[in-house]
Amino acid sequence: MAKTKKRYICQACGSVAHRWQGQCPDCAEWNSLTEDAPATVFSQKHDLSRGGRAVEFVELNSPAELPVRRSTGLKEFDRALGGGLVPGSAVLMGGDPGIGKSTLLLQTAATIARTGQSVIYVSGEEAAGQVRMRAARLGLADATIQLASETSVRDILTTLGRMAPPSLLVIDSIQTMYSDTIEGAPGTVSQVRGCAFELIRYAKEHGVALVLVGHVTKDGSIAGPRVLEHMVDVVMSFEGERSHQYRILRALKNRFGAVDEIGVFSMVSEGLEEVSNPSMLFLSGRDQPLAGSAVFPALEGTRPVLVEIQALIVRLQSGATPRRAVVGWDNSRLAMLLAVLESRCGLNFSSAEVYLNIAGGYRLSDPAADLAVAAALVSALANKPLPDRSVFFGELSLAGEIRPVAHSSLRQREAEKLGFTSAFGPSGTENGPSGINYRGLGQVANLVDRVMAKT
Repeated sequence: MAKTKKRYICQACGSVAHRWQGQCPDCAEWNSLTEDAPATVFSQKHDLSRGGRAVEFVELNSPAELPVRRSTGLKEFDRALGGGLVPGSAVLMGGDPGIGKSTLLLQTAATIARTGQSVIYVSGEEAAGQVRMRAARLGLADATIQLASETSVRDILTTLGRMAPPSLLVIDSIQTMYSDTIEGAPGTVSQVRGCAFELIRYAKEHGVALVLVGHVTKDGSIAGPRVLEHMVDVVMSFEGERSHQYRILRALKNRFGAVDEIGVFSMVSEGLEEVSNPSMLFLSGRDQPLAGSAVFPALEGTRPVLVEIQALIVRLQSGATPRRAVVGWDNSRLAMLLAVLESRCGLNFSSAEVYLNIAGGYRLSDPAADLAVAAALVSALANKPLPDRSVFFGELSLAGEIRPVAHSSLRQREAEKLGFTSAFGPSGTENGPSGINYRGLGQVANLVDRVMAKT
């Protein structure tokens, strides 16, 4: 005999509690626990070894034909996906409101539709007229996209079942979808999980490439249960600052390719344009060397990108509390580098305000940026420019050692391609192309000596 038991699910992290609480015990979010559909608890054990169907197994070397990727028509999108869309796959794309997710998917849908493939675009946030106005503004009105404004998953799947499966199905967004078989308002954990399951099952059974748009929370993670990210095959993040024109499409999870691959786009009045050489975008306007400026060859997946790191040091009057402001990098890592420079090199940052900025609104997570950040800080403190046409890369330890990083030759080749002539990095690292004069450094103190002695 079965009995029901109440449960409460956190709308922020998806954790389950058996009684209501004001604060979620897992993510510490307030007033986020809501009652979910009652769970059935069986008082007796049930034998699950009988009554099911036999599962068919295949060998790893089975001669069955593997799925072929379909190009999106946008090279940067294909790069982030690992080569294109896989039939039967589910892609979850998140990003801040207004960053351009719908614009990117509408352009992708139009490009695929112009090749003669069937594309269905379902919007749960906008009316069909609004989407058509955007398409007209972007010059996509001639694309044969089948457009609908609907939020009921039952109606969507019923309609799809009466027609041939499309090549691409876009759902914008999964938080607006609802199922009449699940209790709760659209956007709740149970609704998001249930609707995503039904749509993904349809895509798997019919070989349809499914793209789900997901909302994000204030900390940038995709809203809803974390199980949603496990259900899909690819999780992508569309990043960028509204005040800057660039946008980065980053793969956070990819069952069909490498993660951390990026595609770079530029937002213009006609929509999103692909940026084939993002290094030129992030280094634009750099005419002459300035104090506090260092160039770092970042690595995004297999793609090197040169970015400019800017530092500013302001001396304060005695008694004032210095500020530490960082844009585009980890604040705690800056505090660690300042401590290393003070302890190992004898530099004084305790009585100065420190400002660090990654030019162009770019966000760095590569640990190899330590040396470039340290070079920018030392250059700003000494008010001396770094060597012209030079790049810096290397990870710093708490002992002040400069440790090797991955793909140093790839970073140097990208620097040579853009006209740089020298590189500073860890000692013992293999030299890059012949056009780059590589200078290995063992300690961060060696870098400080070079900058301080530069006239």
